[in-house]
Amino acid sequence: MREVQASEAKTHLPRLLDDVERGETVIITRHGRAIARLIPEANRRQDELDRAIESIRALRRHTGRITLAELLSTRHEGHKY
Repeated sequence: MREVQASEAKTHLPRLLDDVERGETVIITRHGRAIARLIPEANRRQDELDRAIESIRALRRHTGRITLAELLSTRHEGHKY
């Protein structure tokens, strides 16, 4: 989440909308006080999340389950103890 002054928001609105479309939240301020918040459209964001979850599930069906020992082994791979 980032803050932008109202004058900057006026000048760079298309860029701010692109950032919000990619999932970022933007707070617009005037004289240091928050006056507005731009947030991603909820339905659009939920569709993206649903697609991501389905991709993960498809990958799990393809690769199978991973054991805790395998997960920890991968996590610590390359670490010096």
